[in-house]
Amino acid sequence: MSESVTGKRFRIGYALAPRSVSSFIQDSLLIHAKEQGVDLIPIDIDKPLVEQGPFDSVFHKLYDSEWKKQLEEFSLKNPTSIIVDPIESIETLHNRVSMLDVVSQLKMENLGIPLQAFVNSNDSELSLHDVVTREGLKFPIIAKTMLANATADAHQMYLVLNKDGLNGIKPPIVLQEFVNHGGVILKVYVAGDHVKCVKRKSLADISEEKMGNSESLIPFSMISYFADQEQSDESLAKMMEAAEMPPMGFINEVSNKLRHAMNLHLFNYDMIRDSRVGNRYLIIDINYFPGYAKVPEYETMLTPCFLDIAQQKRRREAGNLDQLENETHEADSNAQNKTHETDSN
Repeated sequence: MSESVTGKRFRIGYALAPRSVSSFIQDSLLIHAKEQGVDLIPIDIDKPLVEQGPFDSVFHKLYDSEWKKQLEEFSLKNPTSIIVDPIESIETLHNRVSMLDVVSQLKMENLGIPLQAFVNSNDSELSLHDVVTREGLKFPIIAKTMLANATADAHQMYLVLNKDGLNGIKPPIVLQEFVNHGGVILKVYVAGDHVKCVKRKSLADISEEKMGNSESLIPFSMISYFADQEQSDESLAKMMEAAEMPPMGFINEVSNKLRHAMNLHLFNYDMIRDSRVGNRYLIIDINYFPGYAKVPEYETMLTPCFLDIAQQKRRREAGNLDQLENETHEADSNAQNKTHETDSN
Protein backbone atom coordinates (compact mmCIF):
# COMPACT_ATOMS: atom_id res chain seq x y z
CA MET A 1 0.00 0.00 0.00
CA SER A 2 1.44 3.36 -1.08
CA GLU A 3 2.07 6.20 1.28
CA SER A 4 1.67 9.89 0.54
CA VAL A 5 4.64 12.16 0.04
CA THR A 6 4.33 13.23 3.67
CA GLY A 7 5.12 9.74 4.98
CA LYS A 8 1.68 8.76 6.21
CA ARG A 9 -1.71 8.26 4.64
CA PHE A 10 -3.92 11.30 4.31
CA ARG A 11 -7.57 10.93 5.32
CA ILE A 12 -10.18 13.15 3.64
CA GLY A 13 -13.77 13.05 4.81
CA TYR A 14 -16.33 14.19 2.26
CA ALA A 15 -19.86 15.39 2.99
CA LEU A 16 -21.98 15.71 -0.13
CA ALA A 17 -25.63 15.62 -1.04
CA PRO A 18 -26.48 12.33 -2.82
CA ARG A 19 -26.79 14.07 -6.19
CA SER A 20 -23.26 15.43 -5.85
CA VAL A 21 -21.57 12.14 -5.01
CA SER A 22 -21.79 10.75 -8.55
CA SER A 23 -20.32 13.95 -10.01
CA PHE A 24 -17.27 13.79 -7.76
CA ILE A 25 -16.69 10.42 -6.08
CA GLN A 26 -16.08 7.82 -8.77
CA ASP A 27 -14.13 4.56 -8.55
CA SER A 28 -11.39 5.95 -10.78
CA LEU A 29 -10.82 8.82 -8.34
CA LEU A 30 -10.94 6.58 -5.26
CA ILE A 31 -8.38 4.20 -6.77
CA HIS A 32 -6.03 6.89 -8.10
CA ALA A 33 -6.11 8.83 -4.82
CA LYS A 34 -5.53 5.68 -2.78
CA GLU A 35 -2.47 4.81 -4.86
CA GLN A 36 -1.06 8.23 -3.93
CA GLY A 37 -1.70 7.76 -0.21
CA VAL A 38 -5.05 9.56 0.02
CA ASP A 39 -8.13 7.86 1.45
CA LEU A 40 -11.52 9.40 0.64
CA ILE A 41 -14.00 8.56 3.39
CA PRO A 42 -17.76 9.33 3.32
CA ILE A 43 -19.10 11.39 6.23
CA ASP A 44 -22.45 10.34 7.68
CA ILE A 45 -24.36 13.62 7.72
CA ASP A 46 -26.90 12.13 10.12
CA LYS A 47 -24.25 11.85 12.83
CA PRO A 48 -22.22 14.59 14.55
CA LEU A 49 -19.05 15.35 12.59
CA VAL A 50 -16.88 15.54 15.73
CA GLU A 51 -17.75 11.91 16.49
CA GLN A 52 -16.39 10.73 13.14
CA GLY A 53 -12.93 10.50 11.68
CA PRO A 54 -10.17 11.19 12.32
CA PHE A 55 -9.94 13.41 9.23
CA ASP A 56 -6.96 15.42 8.06
CA SER A 57 -9.32 17.42 5.87
CA VAL A 58 -13.05 17.77 5.27
CA PHE A 59 -14.43 18.42 1.79
CA HIS A 60 -18.07 19.43 1.68
CA LYS A 61 -20.89 20.89 -0.35
CA LEU A 62 -23.43 21.55 2.40
CA TYR A 63 -24.44 25.00 3.54
CA ASP A 64 -27.18 24.97 6.20
CA SER A 65 -26.69 26.54 9.62
CA GLU A 66 -26.53 23.19 11.44
CA TRP A 67 -23.71 21.97 9.21
CA LYS A 68 -21.89 25.27 9.62
CA LYS A 69 -22.07 24.82 13.39
CA GLN A 70 -20.70 21.28 13.06
CA LEU A 71 -17.76 22.52 11.00
CA GLU A 72 -16.98 25.15 13.62
CA GLU A 73 -17.03 22.54 16.39
CA PHE A 74 -14.84 20.20 14.34
CA SER A 75 -12.31 22.99 13.67
CA LEU A 76 -12.11 23.88 17.37
CA LYS A 77 -11.38 20.26 18.22
CA ASN A 78 -9.07 19.74 15.20
CA PRO A 79 -7.33 23.09 14.62
CA THR A 80 -4.79 21.72 12.13
CA SER A 81 -7.37 20.04 9.89
CA ILE A 82 -8.23 21.79 6.61
CA ILE A 83 -11.85 22.64 5.77
CA VAL A 84 -12.47 22.78 2.02
CA ASP A 85 -13.96 25.29 1.84
CA PRO A 86 -15.10 27.91 4.42
CA ILE A 87 -18.86 28.39 4.18
CA GLU A 88 -18.57 32.18 4.31
CA SER A 89 -16.34 32.05 1.22
CA ILE A 90 -18.71 29.71 -0.60
CA GLU A 91 -21.70 31.94 0.11
CA THR A 92 -20.26 34.74 -2.03
CA LEU A 93 -20.97 32.56 -5.08
CA HIS A 94 -24.62 32.00 -4.12
CA ASN A 95 -25.59 35.55 -4.98
CA ARG A 96 -25.40 36.58 -8.63
CA VAL A 97 -25.54 40.23 -7.65
CA SER A 98 -22.08 40.08 -6.07
CA MET A 99 -20.71 36.87 -7.65
CA LEU A 100 -18.71 38.61 -10.36
CA ASP A 101 -17.51 41.56 -8.28
CA VAL A 102 -14.27 39.71 -7.63
CA VAL A 103 -13.47 39.67 -11.37
CA SER A 104 -13.56 43.47 -11.54
CA GLN A 105 -11.36 43.66 -8.43
CA LEU A 106 -8.60 41.69 -10.18
CA LYS A 107 -8.03 44.63 -12.56
CA MET A 108 -6.54 42.37 -15.21
CA GLU A 109 -6.01 43.59 -18.73
CA ASN A 110 -8.24 41.87 -21.31
CA LEU A 111 -10.52 40.40 -18.62
CA GLY A 112 -13.91 41.66 -17.54
CA ILE A 113 -17.58 40.82 -17.12
CA PRO A 114 -20.61 41.59 -19.26
CA LEU A 115 -22.58 44.71 -18.45
CA GLN A 116 -25.27 43.75 -15.94
CA ALA A 117 -27.81 45.17 -13.52
CA PHE A 118 -29.77 43.90 -10.53
CA VAL A 119 -33.42 44.74 -10.03
CA ASN A 120 -34.75 44.30 -6.51
CA SER A 121 -38.34 43.22 -5.91
CA ASN A 122 -38.77 46.25 -3.65
CA ASP A 123 -37.79 48.66 -6.38
CA SER A 124 -41.32 49.51 -7.51
CA GLU A 125 -40.51 52.95 -8.89
CA LEU A 126 -38.53 51.68 -11.87
CA SER A 127 -39.70 49.23 -14.52
CA LEU A 128 -37.27 46.69 -15.95
CA HIS A 129 -37.19 48.74 -19.13
CA ASP A 130 -36.23 51.82 -17.10
CA VAL A 131 -33.35 49.88 -15.54
CA VAL A 132 -32.16 48.61 -18.92
CA THR A 133 -32.20 52.16 -20.29
CA ARG A 134 -30.53 53.66 -17.23
CA GLU A 135 -27.72 51.08 -17.18
CA GLY A 136 -27.18 51.21 -20.93
CA LEU A 137 -27.84 47.49 -21.50
CA LYS A 138 -28.46 46.43 -25.08
CA PHE A 139 -30.65 43.57 -26.26
CA PRO A 140 -30.40 40.61 -26.27
CA ILE A 141 -30.23 40.25 -22.49
CA ILE A 142 -29.98 37.16 -20.28
CA ALA A 143 -32.26 37.21 -17.23
CA LYS A 144 -31.02 35.15 -14.27
CA THR A 145 -32.38 34.53 -10.79
CA MET A 146 -30.53 36.26 -7.98
CA LEU A 147 -29.69 33.04 -6.12
CA ALA A 148 -27.11 30.68 -7.61
CA ASN A 149 -27.41 27.59 -5.42
CA ALA A 150 -28.40 23.96 -5.88
CA THR A 151 -32.15 24.61 -6.19
CA ALA A 152 -34.03 24.09 -9.44
CA ASP A 153 -35.14 27.74 -9.55
CA ALA A 154 -31.52 28.89 -9.53
CA HIS A 155 -31.00 27.37 -12.98
CA GLN A 156 -33.96 29.12 -14.63
CA MET A 157 -32.68 31.62 -17.19
CA TYR A 158 -34.29 33.49 -20.05
CA LEU A 159 -33.12 35.16 -23.22
CA VAL A 160 -34.81 38.54 -23.60
CA LEU A 161 -34.82 39.72 -27.22
CA ASN A 162 -36.52 43.08 -26.85
CA LYS A 163 -38.30 45.34 -24.38
CA ASP A 164 -41.56 43.37 -24.76
CA GLY A 165 -39.78 40.33 -23.39
CA LEU A 166 -39.15 42.17 -20.13
CA ASN A 167 -42.88 41.94 -19.38
CA GLY A 168 -42.56 38.19 -18.87
CA ILE A 169 -40.04 38.29 -16.02
CA LYS A 170 -40.31 39.62 -12.49
CA PRO A 171 -37.78 40.90 -9.93
CA PRO A 172 -35.65 40.12 -8.10
CA ILE A 173 -33.66 39.46 -11.22
CA VAL A 174 -30.17 39.92 -12.65
CA LEU A 175 -30.05 41.25 -16.19
CA GLN A 176 -26.82 40.47 -18.04
CA GLU A 177 -26.06 41.70 -21.54
CA PHE A 178 -25.59 38.83 -23.98
CA VAL A 179 -22.30 39.03 -25.88
CA ASN A 180 -21.72 37.14 -29.12
CA HIS A 181 -18.83 34.73 -28.57
CA GLY A 182 -18.68 32.38 -31.53
CA GLY A 183 -20.89 29.70 -30.02
CA VAL A 184 -18.12 28.36 -27.79
CA ILE A 185 -17.73 28.73 -24.04
CA LEU A 186 -14.58 28.02 -22.04
CA LYS A 187 -15.18 26.13 -18.82
CA VAL A 188 -12.22 26.45 -16.48
CA TYR A 189 -12.02 23.99 -13.58
CA VAL A 190 -9.88 24.85 -10.58
CA ALA A 191 -8.68 22.53 -7.81
CA GLY A 192 -6.19 24.49 -5.75
CA ASP A 193 -3.14 25.21 -7.91
CA HIS A 194 -4.33 22.75 -10.56
CA VAL A 195 -6.32 24.04 -13.52
CA LYS A 196 -7.94 22.55 -16.62
CA CYS A 197 -9.77 24.39 -19.38
CA VAL A 198 -12.20 22.72 -21.78
CA LYS A 199 -14.24 24.03 -24.70
CA ARG A 200 -17.98 23.47 -24.78
CA LYS A 201 -20.73 24.31 -27.26
CA SER A 202 -22.62 27.42 -26.23
CA LEU A 203 -25.47 29.58 -27.46
CA ALA A 204 -24.86 30.59 -31.05
CA ASP A 205 -24.25 34.20 -31.99
CA ILE A 206 -27.49 36.15 -32.28
CA SER A 207 -27.96 38.26 -35.36
CA GLU A 208 -30.34 41.18 -35.89
CA GLU A 209 -32.33 38.91 -38.20
CA LYS A 210 -32.87 36.30 -35.52
CA MET A 211 -33.85 38.94 -33.02
CA GLY A 212 -36.49 40.25 -35.40
CA ASN A 213 -37.98 36.85 -36.24
CA SER A 214 -38.54 35.20 -32.90
CA GLU A 215 -40.36 35.37 -29.62
CA SER A 216 -39.57 38.22 -27.27
CA LEU A 217 -38.74 35.97 -24.32
CA ILE A 218 -37.29 32.47 -24.58
CA PRO A 219 -36.48 30.12 -21.67
CA PHE A 220 -33.02 28.59 -22.00
CA SER A 221 -34.63 25.16 -22.01
CA MET A 222 -36.33 26.07 -25.31
CA ILE A 223 -33.56 28.02 -26.93
CA SER A 224 -32.70 25.52 -29.65
CA TYR A 225 -33.96 27.98 -32.26
CA PHE A 226 -30.70 29.84 -31.96
CA ALA A 227 -28.64 26.72 -32.46
CA ASP A 228 -28.34 26.08 -36.18
CA GLN A 229 -30.68 23.13 -36.69
CA GLU A 230 -28.92 22.16 -39.91
CA GLN A 231 -25.47 22.14 -38.40
CA SER A 232 -23.91 18.71 -38.84
CA ASP A 233 -21.77 16.96 -36.29
CA GLU A 234 -18.81 17.47 -38.59
CA SER A 235 -19.33 21.22 -38.91
CA LEU A 236 -19.86 21.50 -35.16
CA ALA A 237 -16.61 19.62 -34.54
CA LYS A 238 -14.79 21.97 -36.93
CA MET A 239 -16.24 25.01 -35.17
CA MET A 240 -15.12 23.71 -31.78
CA GLU A 241 -11.65 22.89 -33.08
CA ALA A 242 -11.29 26.30 -34.71
CA ALA A 243 -12.21 28.14 -31.52
CA GLU A 244 -8.98 29.59 -30.19
CA MET A 245 -8.02 28.83 -26.59
CA PRO A 246 -6.48 31.60 -24.50
CA PRO A 247 -2.83 31.11 -23.55
CA MET A 248 -2.59 28.70 -20.62
CA GLY A 249 -0.49 31.24 -18.79
CA PHE A 250 -3.41 33.67 -18.90
CA ILE A 251 -5.86 31.01 -17.68
CA ASN A 252 -3.55 30.04 -14.81
CA GLU A 253 -3.10 33.67 -13.80
CA VAL A 254 -6.85 34.33 -13.77
CA SER A 255 -7.51 31.10 -11.84
CA ASN A 256 -4.86 31.76 -9.19
CA LYS A 257 -5.97 35.33 -8.63
CA LEU A 258 -9.60 34.26 -8.35
CA ARG A 259 -8.68 31.46 -5.93
CA HIS A 260 -6.81 33.76 -3.58
CA ALA A 261 -9.35 36.57 -3.82
CA MET A 262 -12.26 34.22 -3.03
CA ASN A 263 -10.36 31.99 -0.55
CA LEU A 264 -11.63 28.86 -2.31
CA HIS A 265 -9.98 25.63 -3.48
CA LEU A 266 -12.74 24.08 -5.61
CA PHE A 267 -14.64 26.03 -8.26
CA ASN A 268 -15.07 26.58 -11.95
CA TYR A 269 -15.86 29.61 -14.04
CA ASP A 270 -17.39 30.11 -17.46
CA MET A 271 -15.48 32.43 -19.76
CA ILE A 272 -16.22 33.64 -23.27
CA ARG A 273 -14.19 35.45 -25.87
CA ASP A 274 -15.86 38.73 -26.79
CA SER A 275 -16.39 38.64 -30.56
CA ARG A 276 -16.28 42.44 -30.63
CA VAL A 277 -12.73 42.53 -29.22
CA GLY A 278 -10.65 39.50 -30.19
CA ASN A 279 -8.33 39.30 -27.21
CA ARG A 280 -10.82 40.29 -24.51
CA TYR A 281 -12.42 37.63 -22.32
CA LEU A 282 -15.49 37.89 -20.13
CA ILE A 283 -16.32 35.74 -17.10
CA ILE A 284 -20.06 35.20 -17.02
CA ASP A 285 -20.50 32.76 -14.12
CA ILE A 286 -18.60 31.18 -11.22
CA ASN A 287 -19.70 27.95 -9.52
CA TYR A 288 -18.55 26.24 -6.34
CA PHE A 289 -17.57 22.54 -6.32
CA PRO A 290 -18.66 21.75 -9.92
CA GLY A 291 -19.03 18.33 -11.52
CA TYR A 292 -15.34 17.54 -11.95
CA ALA A 293 -16.09 14.11 -13.41
CA LYS A 294 -17.01 15.90 -16.66
CA VAL A 295 -13.37 16.85 -17.08
CA PRO A 296 -11.19 14.30 -18.92
CA GLU A 297 -8.80 12.57 -16.47
CA TYR A 298 -10.09 14.66 -13.60
CA GLU A 299 -8.42 12.23 -11.17
CA THR A 300 -4.99 13.54 -12.15
CA MET A 301 -6.14 17.06 -11.32
CA LEU A 302 -7.84 16.44 -7.98
CA THR A 303 -5.35 14.03 -6.42
CA PRO A 304 -2.44 16.53 -6.58
CA CYS A 305 -4.78 19.05 -4.95
CA PHE A 306 -5.42 16.54 -2.14
CA LEU A 307 -1.66 16.07 -1.69
CA ASP A 308 -1.08 19.84 -1.59
CA ILE A 309 -3.64 20.11 1.20
CA ALA A 310 -1.96 17.17 2.97
CA GLN A 311 1.30 19.10 2.97
CA GLN A 312 -0.51 22.18 4.26
CA LYS A 313 -1.91 20.05 7.10
CA ARG A 314 1.56 18.74 7.97
CA ARG A 315 2.94 22.29 8.02
CA ARG A 316 0.20 23.28 10.46
CA GLU A 317 1.09 20.32 12.64
CA ALA A 318 4.79 21.21 12.54
CA GLY A 319 3.97 24.80 13.41
CA ASN A 320 1.92 23.71 16.40
CA LEU A 321 4.72 21.37 17.52
CA ASP A 322 7.29 24.17 17.27
CA GLN A 323 5.01 26.45 19.24
CA LEU A 324 4.51 23.75 21.90
CA GLU A 325 8.26 23.18 22.12
CA ASN A 326 8.88 26.92 22.48
CA GLU A 327 6.25 27.19 25.20
CA THR A 328 7.77 24.18 27.00
CA HIS A 329 11.25 25.70 26.71
CA GLU A 330 10.01 29.01 28.10
CA ALA A 331 8.26 27.22 30.97
CA ASP A 332 11.46 25.29 31.78
CA SER A 333 13.52 28.48 31.66
CA ASN A 334 11.10 30.27 33.97
CA ALA A 335 11.16 27.34 36.38
CA GLN A 336 14.98 27.34 36.39
CA ASN A 337 15.10 31.08 36.99
CA LYS A 338 12.76 30.72 39.95
CA THR A 339 14.96 27.92 41.31
CA HIS A 340 18.07 30.13 41.04
CA GLU A 341 16.23 32.95 42.75
CA THR A 342 15.24 30.62 45.61
CA ASP A 343 18.79 29.29 45.95
CA SER A 344 20.24 32.79 46.03
CA ASN A 345 17.85 33.76 48.79
